[in-house]
Amino acid sequence: MEAETLVSGKVWFVGAGPGDPDLITVKGRRLVESADAILYAGSLVSQAALAWASPGCVVADSKGMTLEQITGWLISAARRHAVVVRLQTGDPSLYGALVEMTRPLEEAGIEIGVVPGVSSAMAAAAAAVESLTLPEVTQTVILTRVEGRTPMPEGESLRELARHHCTLCLFLSITLLREARHALLDAGWSDESPVLVVYKASWPGEEKIVRGTLADIRERCKAERIVSQAMIIVSPALGARRWSDIRRSKLYDAGFSHRFRQADKTV
Repeated sequence: MEAETLVSGKVWFVGAGPGDPDLITVKGRRLVESADAILYAGSLVSQAALAWASPGCVVADSKGMTLEQITGWLISAARRHAVVVRLQTGDPSLYGALVEMTRPLEEAGIEIGVVPGVSSAMAAAAAAVESLTLPEVTQTVILTRVEGRTPMPEGESLRELARHHCTLCLFLSITLLREARHALLDAGWSDESPVLVVYKASWPGEEKIVRGTLADIRERCKAERIVSQAMIIVSPALGARRWSDIRRSKLYDAGFSHRFRQADKTV
């Protein structure tokens, strides 16, 4: 206990990104390299992200831990080490229990820092070469999930959100595709609406891209045995690369002026 009081370390919550270790930020990698102790989410974070840890770094896997065990480990590590990293999948601010983990640390007087990471929503769109927004088609992206064992707040059911008919990125919902389809149909979407599912987006050698419609995406995912770690994207902009015509962005339109370029009046 006396040794634990000698150091007042800082705990960094680092987004490891979607899976490809090269997609961690430069700052995140530097913290992993300099860390004295790392607690990583082993069920979601690729172990390749730990390759930069120093030989003397204390490394532990949190996949079997409760919240109290996680925060207890981080507090104890911060009292023994200067740099402690909590390595999380994607971005810590999205479904990362960030508030639940930081409150006990702050109460213990431990300094906290957060390093953002690439979300699986963006990694999935990149894997499929899709845009989540498209001029005059959709300019809004909703990041949400289908209600399961964790209830949704009032006004945030998928049925209500889907009525906007914009891009929907559904986290933690691959086992609830039946419920997602019913919610979207109730909200006015067609069974022919395109759906994209990306399993382990960016994970080298493991990524799977499945395309379908509301009517058949569940069966397509079952055929690929996808039951976890998948991003579901439903969007009116899906497949736009194959459309015969699209509305072009004003930013790059020769007839549109902005502070770096004057419009070409002859266009």
